[in-house]
Formats: sequence, structure tokens, C-alpha cells
Amino acid sequence: MSPESPGPSPLAERPERDEAGQRARGHAPTEPPNLTAGRRLARERALGLLYEAEAKGVSPADVLSALPLPPDPYSARLVQRVAAERDRIDQLIAQTTLGWELGRLARVDLAILRLAVAELLEVPEVPVAVVIDEAVELAKRFSTEHSGRFVNGVLASMVDEVRPGLPPRPGEPADERATGPSGGGPG
Repeated sequence: MSPESPGPSPLAERPERDEAGQRARGHAPTEPPNLTAGRRLARERALGLLYEAEAKGVSPADVLSALPLPPDPYSARLVQRVAAERDRIDQLIAQTTLGWELGRLARVDLAILRLAVAELLEVPEVPVAVVIDEAVELAKRFSTEHSGRFVNGVLASMVDEVRPGLPPRPGEPADERATGPSGGGPG
């Protein structure tokens, strides 16, 4: 190193890590993986699997069983819950989206709603606000510009049914029904 050189970068001394926090070349992580980021990625993977099932007209369980490698356990848990309780989940969504048949909803919006309802049913330790916020973010990222508001309204309206006894989110009365982004249904 020359005298003019500032020395090695502090970043150069750190071992490279992959997305899960694992050191390169298969070494164990030095810190626990970020649960929030891990679940966010798992939700995205579950959404992709549910969307694939819907697009192919097969059950989510069939999509899971056809994978060459199993998905993250959290993704699999959510997809399996959708597969096991699809009729109940769809009924909850249909009751909340008054005047809208499920077939009229965008496939990705329906997959996001199914995923979020499954998480509300299956994983009570995840707060309602987190489930709704994550679903809204998925809708904003993978659907239309109005889908986030629609997904938020549908999920907020069914919280009392899915997780009884919880207060509604601030500013969202529990008895208000989702009617879509422009007051007339999903956009």
C-alpha cells in the first residue's frame, strides 16, 4: 500500500453475505436472520405460488408439490393454509367485497387477499396491522395503483370476522364495507 492510499475499505474486510445473512461459501450466519425481511420475502414467494395456481387453474397444493425444491417454510405454511381453507377464505372475501364476484377481481389482487386472510387465520402472533400493511405493499408493488387501497379496505373490513375482539385500525371503522378504489368496486 502506498502512503497516499487511504487503506482498505472497512467494507472489504467484511465477509460477503447472501440475502439470508449467510456468509459466502456456506458458512453459518453470525447473527439471526431479520424476521421481518424473511417473512416479507416468504410472502412474496407465497404470492407467486398462489398466482401461479390461479393462472394454471390448479390447486396451490399441486403447485407446491410440483416444485423441484420446497419453498421457505413460512411460504409453504401460508400456501397450504390457502389450499386447506380456500372456500372459507373466498367466502370471507366475497362477504366483504359487496357486489363483486371473486371472478371479477384481478387475479393478483385475489391472490394477495387470500394470502393475507390465510396469514390472519394461521399466524395469530403476527399483528393485524402488519398483515394488512404487508398485503397493501404487495398490492402496490405487483398490481394497479389503486389496488393497495382496495386490499386495505377489504382486509380492514373483515378483521372482526377473522380475528374477533381486536379493535379496528385507526381511521377505519370495522363496519364499513370495501367498495374499491373509486367507491364502486375494484379498479
